Amino acid sequence: MTQMPAKRPASQLTLPLAGTTAAHVAARALARRNTKVFGASAAAIGLLMLYPTSTNSSTNARRPGQAVAVAGVVQPTTTPTAAGSSGGSPAAPATTVVNGASIGTAFGPVQVQLAIRGGHIMRATAIDYPQGTGQDQEINSYAIPQLQSETLTAQSARIDVVSGATYTSEGYAQSLQSALDAAHIK
Repeated sequence: MTQMPAKRPASQLTLPLAGTTAAHVAARALARRNTKVFGASAAAIGLLMLYPTSTNSSTNARRPGQAVAVAGVVQPTTTPTAAGSSGGSPAAPATTVVNGASIGTAFGPVQVQLAIRGGHIMRATAIDYPQGTGQDQEINSYAIPQLQSETLTAQSARIDVVSGATYTSEGYAQSLQSALDAAHIK
């Protein structure tokens, strides 16, 4: 029977590279592994930093209280002439679109836009109002249509406050008055 050589500890084993022991090879393998793990972790962190954390799709996000639209006359009144008339007699008056000032309230800005024809309010639209929370959305889902309807009925900024939407109602009335002032309507 042939005799097996005596086992030597792993730290004393020599490998094909001259003078390299198993401990050195293990240390090098561990260093390569650590380098790969560090590189992968750095890449993952880099990708996470690129992930957009905001749901805001605009790069020029509007700050609270900043107007959605510039206050004043957006579309000036022009007096069109009746088509085909030789005398150039004016037809029905054109519609003027006017934005009220953005009014800051405790829950967010409120801004009104009016469409005016012949000195009469034809359309009133809240182009900005508080929508930040579920409660804002719930309150304004009934308050805004009511305020817009009252504006058309009153043909002025003297409208009633909607119960439960006091701040929005007051901001709406102030923005409405600002739009009427810009349109030179009393």
